[in-house]
Amino acid sequence: MAGSIILRPYRPGDGPLLAALFYQTVHTVNARDYTPAQLEAWAPSPGAPSAAWERFFQGRRALVAEIGGRIAGFGDLDPESGYLDRLYVHKDRQGQGVASALCAALEAASRAGKVYTYASLTARPFFLHRGYRVLRENQVERRGVALTNFLMEKRLSGAL
Repeated sequence: MAGSIILRPYRPGDGPLLAALFYQTVHTVNARDYTPAQLEAWAPSPGAPSAAWERFFQGRRALVAEIGGRIAGFGDLDPESGYLDRLYVHKDRQGQGVASALCAALEAASRAGKVYTYASLTARPFFLHRGYRVLRENQVERRGVALTNFLMEKRLSGAL
C-alpha cells in the first residue's frame, strides 16, 4: 500500500507518536543486528516523557514523513554542523523511499558542506548507498550496554 510521501516540519505534539515509532522500529528492524539487551538499552520501553521528545527537536531541522495522513518516519539535522542525529522509518514502511526522501531533504538543509551521522549496523548500508563513507567504527554505551555504530560522512556538492 504505497502512497505519496509528504514531508512536513515537526510540530509540537508529534513527540509521543515519534517516540512510539522509534521504539517499534528499533525493536523490530534493528533486531537482526543487535541483541535484545542492546535494543532495550538503545530504546527502552515506551514511556519517555513527551517533553523530552519535544526538546529533542528544538533548534534543529526536524521533518516528519507521512503517507496517507499517517506518520511513516522522521529525521532531524543540525543545519550549522551538518549532524544528522535521527532517521527512523516505521517498521511497515521500510523500503518504500521514506528514508531516502527524509535524508535528501535533511542533507539539503545542511549549511556545513557535509552531513555526518552515527549509523547503526542496520543503517550503514543505506548510508553507504547514499554516498556516505565510514570514518570509523564506534562503540557507544547506553545504560551500561555497549552498542556498535559507525561515524559516517558525506561531502555535499560544491563543498571543498
